[in-house]
Amino acid sequence: MDTLIEELNLLWEPIQPFLSKEIEELYSRHDGHILEIGPFSGLIFVLAQKNIGEEFSIAAFHKGALSLFQREARKFGLEDQVRIIESNSSLIGIADNSVDLAIFRGAYFFPKLFQADLLSVYRTLRTGGIAFIGGGFGKHTPPEIISKIANRSMQLNAALGRVRVTVESVREQVRSSHLERKCEIATEGGLWVVMKK
Repeated sequence: MDTLIEELNLLWEPIQPFLSKEIEELYSRHDGHILEIGPFSGLIFVLAQKNIGEEFSIAAFHKGALSLFQREARKFGLEDQVRIIESNSSLIGIADNSVDLAIFRGAYFFPKLFQADLLSVYRTLRTGGIAFIGGGFGKHTPPEIISKIANRSMQLNAALGRVRVTVESVREQVRSSHLERKCEIATEGGLWVVMKK
């Protein structure tokens, strides 16, 4: 399982600059604490290199992901900037009201690996904070970049138990967390919940 997660994360590296552009537009700040959540992380290294944010953390699930992110931080020379925390979907180790931007890719699509906990993400956000939760290639990624990784990405996703998710099922998850007034669903370039506190 860990080797599949690692391969998928490395496969998606060419997508990260394009997804990070979308997040930059959404966040529209260069300060604050940025948190990336889960085993499908890595965007945070791009944001740190672009000086989007001042403080950086990864709430990593799965031992393999933890060691991968430690290696990636060293590769980019960011081991002193990006704090990597062994956590879970309840975000243990992440303080209440401590995060300005949270990013959680793959949130709804891998129920065999974890269940996304929207209330825990909301708990960690500061007033005025924003979260980008979901999955997809993003609206800025060129088709030729997607086509290079699409087949292998589909194979790895299937091996990790990826499920098909509908807008309505995500909306129901938002409703059951009583966060309807705090969330909008975006479908351009994937399926994302944009949460604001």
